[in-house]
Amino acid sequence: MPRGRPREFDIEQALDTALEVFWRHGYEGTSLAQLSEAMDINLPSLYAAFGNKEALFTKVVDRYIEKPASYLLKAIQQPTARAVAEQAFRGAIDMISKPGAGDGCLLVHGALASGPTAASIREQLNNRRAGAEAAVCQRLEHAKAVGDLPADADPVQLARYLMTVIWGLSVQAAGGATRRQLKQTAALAMEAWPT
Repeated sequence: MPRGRPREFDIEQALDTALEVFWRHGYEGTSLAQLSEAMDINLPSLYAAFGNKEALFTKVVDRYIEKPASYLLKAIQQPTARAVAEQAFRGAIDMISKPGAGDGCLLVHGALASGPTAASIREQLNNRRAGAEAAVCQRLEHAKAVGDLPADADPVQLARYLMTVIWGLSVQAAGGATRRQLKQTAALAMEAWPT
């Protein structure tokens, strides 16, 4: 049985490029023509390799979580709850203030800048953010169980607090906040962390 022509592009590089485009322009602000041009792939090849725009975006979000947003997974592996929070803030600030990165967090901006036609994308991003918060909550529950957090600490509320500040930092960065300003905000947030 004859085989089709081999792909003439690197899938990994194409996904990295698509990530950059979606991160800068959001889901609805990104056209297939933009993606095709940036990835240097014609539309039939793009469809053959990745499916439609929504399927490509899902793959891009997976890549985003595995690469730029992997700081959160690293943070929850820290030895103390306080170190989890500090590392999460540092990682988020590093990601959102890195030159050449998209504006803020893809999981936040992709959901905020979408209309009714992108309801499934908004739901997907909401679920991804909820998953991140749940992972942090699970880590903080463990911290409380081993006495690393006070007995009256509420892991659910602390996880929500931590992620709300992180996503708020993302919005601030997209609005032009400097790295120094973001660090000041994170330091102030840590003053409320239970000891």
